Amino acid sequence: MSSSASPTVVIVPGLRDHVEDHWQTLLAAGLDKVRIVPPLEHDKLSLDARVAALDAVLADIDGPVVLVAHSAGVMITVHWAARHDRPVAGAILATPSDLSTPLPAGYPTLADLDANGWNPIPRTALPFPSIVAASTNDPLAEFAAVVDLAHAWGSRLVDLGEVGHLNPASGYGEWPRATELLDELFATIGVPTAPSH
Repeated sequence: MSSSASPTVVIVPGLRDHVEDHWQTLLAAGLDKVRIVPPLEHDKLSLDARVAALDAVLADIDGPVVLVAHSAGVMITVHWAARHDRPVAGAILATPSDLSTPLPAGYPTLADLDANGWNPIPRTALPFPSIVAASTNDPLAEFAAVVDLAHAWGSRLVDLGEVGHLNPASGYGEWPRATELLDELFATIGVPTAPSH
């Protein structure tokens, strides 16, 4: 497949939006064809607004797309997939937050999440190949719940071990496994490696 036909990687951040030292930001900096869903100016907790922001980015891209989502970004992705039929080549869904259960202090309450449309979590098979990368000690989701979601979505599950929530607070920063998983996904869809610079 020629480089012009290689997928654009679309980064779907969680509720914290752009974090300079987050692995998604660092991954994006090393990729050739990449877009990041921009932070919302208003209605920051609105699922509908988040899904619309992702859809706007996707609508602006010609050709194939691979999604790389983290935390609540995973939920944005699966809600988007349930509502839209724009083809996606594949997705990496890293440490999804279980927004159907109470989150730790400092995160939105379950009542706020419910009021803003985050629940119920879609549990239908995704219409594209996907990899769920799960942490065994994620404070935002029980491992068993993530395994269950991966099964429902038809995703390949990758057990990352004890990586917390895979964010700077858990020591990530740079996460080389992201590039490995992206290359695995590109191989699955017939592209040797993600184009980088």
